Amino acid sequence: MIWWVMITLGLVVVCDAVLRVLYARLMLPRFETKPIFQAPRVAPNPRAEAIAFSTSHHLTLRGSLHFPEQCPPRAVVLFCPELDGSHWTASEYCRGLLEAGFAVLSFDFRNQGESDHQANYEPLHWPTAFEAEDVSAALGYLDSRADLAALPRGVMGISRGGQVALWMASVEPRFRAVCCEGAYDSESLQLYFTLRWGSLYLPAWMYRICPAWHYRGTLWLVRRLSELRRGVHYLSIGSGLREIREQGVLLITGERDNYVHPEIAAGLRDQMKRTDRDFWVVPRAKHNQARQMNPVEYDRRVSDFFLRHLRVERPSPTFEKMEVA
Repeated sequence: MIWWVMITLGLVVVCDAVLRVLYARLMLPRFETKPIFQAPRVAPNPRAEAIAFSTSHHLTLRGSLHFPEQCPPRAVVLFCPELDGSHWTASEYCRGLLEAGFAVLSFDFRNQGESDHQANYEPLHWPTAFEAEDVSAALGYLDSRADLAALPRGVMGISRGGQVALWMASVEPRFRAVCCEGAYDSESLQLYFTLRWGSLYLPAWMYRICPAWHYRGTLWLVRRLSELRRGVHYLSIGSGLREIREQGVLLITGERDNYVHPEIAAGLRDQMKRTDRDFWVVPRAKHNQARQMNPVEYDRRVSDFFLRHLRVERPSPTFEKMEVA
């Protein structure tokens, strides 16, 4: 009798493995399809300093360094733009930081904008170790600048850039604060949309009885197949979020964000054991459009957040008059 049980269990395991592979291959094209984003187009800032630095793969990344107009910088924030977004978007997202006396370093990731292109690599909305390497190269550039190397540091990211920013904050303690808009964990976002649209791939009865852990296993297989096919390593910030303990965190999400639903951002908050003070849902805002909906409040919250956690003071309103005198 026990042999029949073992044989039956073995057949179930084999059938389950075969089905996982079949469904993983079926889902792979959708996983690797880039959503249609409408990244904002911002005119170049003539006052910004053009910069360039190299990665460990000998690619040249290009960007801009923005300084406050009225005073020397008191701290520096590294800005990570969204997928297909230009480094010039820092002029908009970080306007409040510049007015509060921060320097902002922004750059185009590889294969994006003005930076060099790496052969056989197409960036998707799922960040990889290549993007993390790009941020490490930007940190190296900051270290090489005598005027910036000793300043307190923070990091800010938008959408995919937000996930990269969270990843870097988990491994780089010199980032004292991290602010993200529209950020997500790839695994959680993938699971969210699988549970939402799973009935397109599974019979209704199977979809209802299949546990979440089973979906996670199949989705892991999808990511692994994609990594092997594309020659990349996707970032997974799930476990790394627990390492963001000492740093300040501000998560911003749009109430009407259809790409990264607010509950995805709330999941990031819960994994880091943060409070509602670290979480801002912007009414009526869509994906990456929080500042468009409420620019005054956006600039105030972002600048106050970095001022508090980088432990610097807002420039005195009399500073310019003193300089002129």
